[in-house]
Amino acid sequence: MNIFDKGFAPTEAVIRYIDGDYVVLKPGSFVRCAITQKPIPLDELFYWSVDRQEPYADAVAANTAFERFGRGA
Repeated sequence: MNIFDKGFAPTEAVIRYIDGDYVVLKPGSFVRCAITQKPIPLDELFYWSVDRQEPYADAVAANTAFERFGRGA
């Protein structure tokens, strides 16, 4: 099934973030940014925190998280 199939409903994936990559634990088409709450299609996911296990929509959101919480958990 793909996004062009009739009846396709996007679902949120569950991801385990590791250094330079991630592992899909529950398949889906997007994850939600931890800062902005915007959905991020998996093929557009480039920023995340391994320590906090959370994704970010863009570099600005990742920097906001870093400024708020620092590097660690």
